[in-house]
Amino acid sequence: LFYFKNKQTSKPCPDLKSSAEVTQRITFHKKEMDEKDSKEYTRSEQEINENIQHLFNKLHLEGKMRAADVLQLTAHSLKSHKSCPVEELIQTFIQKLLMMDYKARNIKANQLIHTKDTKDSHEFQADADIFREMGGPGDADNTSDPVHPMDVQMAVFHCADGFLKQLMVTKLSQCQYALPLLVPDPFTQQTEFPLLTFRQISKSWKMRNKNNEIISQTQPIYKAQTPMVFFFRFGSVSSSKSQLMNSLINERHNTFFHRNCPGSSRTRVLMDGVVEIAWFCPSGKDTDKFTDCVAFCNLHGDAGDHEKQLQILTEMASVNVVLLLGLQKNDRSMMKLDELYKGSKPLICTFIEDVSSLSKTRNGKYKIGLKCRNQSDVSEELRRAINDCLSESYSTFRLEDVSKHSDIRVDEEDDDDCRRGREAAQQMMCLLEKKDLTEIKDSFLPHQGKLWHQWSQKNKELHRPRAYETEEDISRKQKEMTKIREQQYESDISEFIKLFIKEVNSHNECEKMFFLKWLRILLDEYWSTRISKELQAATFGVEHIMREIGQIYESCSSVKKNKKDLQFPFSSLPSFAAEMMISGFPLELMDGDAAHVPVIWISAVLDQLVQKLGDQRVFVLSVLGTQSSGKSTMLNAMFGLQFAVSAGRCTRGAFMQLVRVSDEMKTQMNFDFILVVDTEGLRSLELAGKSTRDHDNELATFVVGLANLTLINIFGESPSEMQDILQIVVQAFLRMKKVRLNPSCVFVHQNVSDVTAGEKNMEGRRRLQKTLDEMTKLAAEEEDYDAGCFSDVILFDVQNDVKYFAQLWEGSPPMAPPNPKYCENIQELKGIIILSVRNLKSPLSRVSTRRLPEI
Repeated sequence: LFYFKNKQTSKPCPDLKSSAEVTQRITFHKKEMDEKDSKEYTRSEQEINENIQHLFNKLHLEGKMRAADVLQLTAHSLKSHKSCPVEELIQTFIQKLLMMDYKARNIKANQLIHTKDTKDSHEFQADADIFREMGGPGDADNTSDPVHPMDVQMAVFHCADGFLKQLMVTKLSQCQYALPLLVPDPFTQQTEFPLLTFRQISKSWKMRNKNNEIISQTQPIYKAQTPMVFFFRFGSVSSSKSQLMNSLINERHNTFFHRNCPGSSRTRVLMDGVVEIAWFCPSGKDTDKFTDCVAFCNLHGDAGDHEKQLQILTEMASVNVVLLLGLQKNDRSMMKLDELYKGSKPLICTFIEDVSSLSKTRNGKYKIGLKCRNQSDVSEELRRAINDCLSESYSTFRLEDVSKHSDIRVDEEDDDDCRRGREAAQQMMCLLEKKDLTEIKDSFLPHQGKLWHQWSQKNKELHRPRAYETEEDISRKQKEMTKIREQQYESDISEFIKLFIKEVNSHNECEKMFFLKWLRILLDEYWSTRISKELQAATFGVEHIMREIGQIYESCSSVKKNKKDLQFPFSSLPSFAAEMMISGFPLELMDGDAAHVPVIWISAVLDQLVQKLGDQRVFVLSVLGTQSSGKSTMLNAMFGLQFAVSAGRCTRGAFMQLVRVSDEMKTQMNFDFILVVDTEGLRSLELAGKSTRDHDNELATFVVGLANLTLINIFGESPSEMQDILQIVVQAFLRMKKVRLNPSCVFVHQNVSDVTAGEKNMEGRRRLQKTLDEMTKLAAEEEDYDAGCFSDVILFDVQNDVKYFAQLWEGSPPMAPPNPKYCENIQELKGIIILSVRNLKSPLSRVSTRRLPEI
């Protein structure tokens, strides 16, 4: 039994009595005996609740859904589903959405084909009677409406906790889908504005200025000020409003779900009154339908039944567009329409039963007929009218301003844990406002500055002794390192870090996660509005804060005593980092600035994981590839993660994140977790000369040695680009051979033009094998090791260990959705990885006590 939780009290929602606010009126005609008159019936709140309850029961939804529940490896997630039993619709939708597969809304429930009883199957076709067998009405018992795809989406949305909602909306945005903006509670009809779900979404677009120069912009979408076009309808209309909107935004993609989409059904339970929003982002080309970023809002259902949503959006819109059958003076909806027509804002009326083309009735007021007209012509006229209106309208829309309306509930204000977490994060941000941008890192993060870099360099020299070095030289370096640690220990802990440590130790688990989420959001917003490319080195996020805490821990461990200004025992710091990892946050594994692994800190964190989780069996999966080759995107799609994705190299180093294996899979795999390691790009343009090669070799050697399986990500098919990365990769595997570690690898070729071209792929595999063998000979000479081909270094099958991926986008960004073929490739690769897991597994303690120090 599904209990819908009341969001304010977290208690089961009691039976609700009839209320004028939540009663929905529907009319239908019913024949009774000799009576021919039609009667109007009111569908009571109880009937509405029963339909919603029936839907939730049908979908097997029970209680709240947490992000942790869906971000785990399950048997279901390893299969590709085009249809499924109705009780699996929820997990199938979530699985595909996490992979950024926009076909997530096209999944159909399995349905049986009903056949009428016939005579012997061997009867002659000549005896068939089309009038008898096909002419009669269908059997009502054999017809039932399937679950509407948008009911599946909104059922997940209503049952999700705050973290899962945010993840879900972020993935919907990546699929270029419209996002829920105003959502009525299905039982109380209280309208909610889920502002928190938009906080991690940014949009990029290009536009031309007055000098015809292309300007690129990237903004958090809740802050962006753009024009907004609001679509709504009065009454029941035969034309699809959502389909008309799609033709304006992206005619090749169903941004808004409509009645003609695959899987659509006649009835829907949860969409009436929902307002969705999507953005058109121009590319700076002459073919752009709109020259600026434009928001489009869509009110589902009859606007006359949802006056609150109608009032809010018509007030905030730059242009209002209404669909209706015709004008009827006695209709109560016409009063609102008359008010809009007399107002100053542009209004476009589209009449279903009118055949006329676009006409302008007065300044800012337009009329378009839809009857018997070509949709592309209507779309072009509507686009022209909207552009004319926008050129004369100076009003803009900002998503964040929706929260100013007092009669709606805002999710981040309504949740006490969320509100307290935000207040704590804002308190920390106040400290940043008082500092100069270039001084923030030095003053707030002193432990990871010059002293840490000096210690890292000395440590590398210590572990790479030259032939002429004596024991005395080594002893001198050790003393220098000890002195550096003592100086690091003497550094004061900044007020910023003190406050951070205090906050993470004074909140409950949920408040703590909201605090971290808010701190990340506010830091991203702070730097995105203030920093230039020249100051990218000055940026810092939560990962830099955790790096500072790691260095505080290492310096205290070195001198074996607590800092005087540290209010908590330093030994408690790894415990918090372990809790972060268990909750799904990535943790920096390798400091990209110092190109060094803080082994003492990382080992302590992993030891805490062992204490909290037990000595779990862990499969380590890492990825290597050139800069901006899609490594993080691949891991995010494969496991539903949220590693930072950037076209530049803002964050450096390596990060690790735990992926839980479901209980059912543990029995099959004898396995508990996957430790996913994401890395910065090789061959960075920001490093030059010998330092580039040394840095990349260190990174590759580390992540290859740590992992059971490494994904070697190659972007495109250029032989020269492949040779660069392959030389680094082969040398790393050769070093593992020398220290008797036996990791394996899979090569992933991304952005291949035709992944189905068999002959082309055979040639590509042959060329890859040849290059690997050549690189092995070169690396063997450098490492003074006897190896003539790549197979002498690791077990490698060029037929099975090389995968070709389709390009990520289906079309040209910024409006292109992810390519479904790319998602299929991700699913296939995921299956290959799991096959590797069956033979390769290591206890968590082995990662902590053996492999990290060994590397």
